[in-house]
Amino acid sequence: MALHLVVIDALNLIRRIHAVQKDESDIEQTVRVCSQAVAKIIKQSQPTHIIAVFDHHQQQRGWRANLLPSYKEGRKPMPEALAAGMGKIQDALWEIGVDSLLSDGDEADDLIATIAMKVANRDEQVTIISTDKGYCQLLKPTLRIRDYFQQRWLDLDFVQQEFGLNPEQLSDYWGLAGISSSKITGIPGVGPKAAKEILGEYQDIERAFNSENLAEKYRKKLDEHIEIARTSKKIAALKTDIPLGFNLQDIRYDTHE
Repeated sequence: MALHLVVIDALNLIRRIHAVQKDESDIEQTVRVCSQAVAKIIKQSQPTHIIAVFDHHQQQRGWRANLLPSYKEGRKPMPEALAAGMGKIQDALWEIGVDSLLSDGDEADDLIATIAMKVANRDEQVTIISTDKGYCQLLKPTLRIRDYFQQRWLDLDFVQQEFGLNPEQLSDYWGLAGISSSKITGIPGVGPKAAKEILGEYQDIERAFNSENLAEKYRKKLDEHIEIARTSKKIAALKTDIPLGFNLQDIRYDTHE
């Protein structure tokens, strides 16, 4: 049987489910709906291996905030009832055969990227369950991203329609244009349209910066703000080299059949 690893961006899924509950204090309802969602994901994707990856809810903003102090500054904290019920959700996932992994020091995004790429680079199939477009930079024939809520694939066609670029250019794109929701600044005055135009001609930030033919309207901006562009790119990129303390056998999915 071919290997298929499913990696669930757990808080991406859980927080969206919890946010639409009529009574946010009813954690039991959130637990039930989360279990139902994960059961549906399993039925749809038929994994041989599966893991749910969590940010530790008490974790600070991590290494990215050390590079860029504004990173995710002022973000609304997790609702107290949800934070208190996180153990119940993890127990419920365990009951249906899904283990939970909590990040420690690195963000869950980096841990997910590391796990996914280690398997995808071995020519085995990986599906990341998330609405986060940041994972699109990882796309390859053996790695795909599924938006559970809109029931769509964040695939090459999606990236072309959304950004007009290739997946490997996305960290450069965000380095130029920034990500407002995470308070990644990018270059002042360079928005999505300009970033797409620059990268359409020069492939990446460094080639644009080093080109003698860069349009004058962008030359001054890059000359003045190249370091913030480089920092923003580094923050937008996902780490894929975090040491892992487990192997695939540990997260094999048991159908209990």
